[in-house]
Amino acid sequence: MRVTPDTVVTMHYTLKNENGDILDQSNEERGPLAILQGHGNIIPGLEEQLLGKMKGEEFTAVVEPDKGYGEYQDNMVQVVPLSGFKGEGDEKLSQGMQVQVETNQGPAVATVTLIKDEDVTLDLNHPLAGETLHFEIEVVDVRAAEEEEITHGHAHGPHGHHH
Repeated sequence: MRVTPDTVVTMHYTLKNENGDILDQSNEERGPLAILQGHGNIIPGLEEQLLGKMKGEEFTAVVEPDKGYGEYQDNMVQVVPLSGFKGEGDEKLSQGMQVQVETNQGPAVATVTLIKDEDVTLDLNHPLAGETLHFEIEVVDVRAAEEEEITHGHAHGPHGHHH
């Protein structure tokens, strides 16, 4: 069976950046990733390159930012007062920390890029925005999705997501 919309694809993956550093990968503990093809469970560029692949196939997918996590946008960087952060317990705000913030579009995750005096610089870009992504994919299995999976918009089962 080939990968088409409404199939469940189980895959092992390794994600690297332009420099060849490993950013993320499936592993023995988590097992392979199962996604419902065609439902936006993964970035568009990888979904497109999975189409037509078969069980047992191994391939490399290069995904440009516009089909990945978007271009890096300078206007997504904001400076806010440190006093606006209520520390969770004893946790002190530190550079590189990810924090949840309220935006006009609802909650979002921001990375603290700088703390200077009473100002905190937050970057609301996805950590991989602007990056060209290099995936090494091994298609472990392809199967027709069940009605319930299609209704829920994601894969169920041993390696799928349960909410």
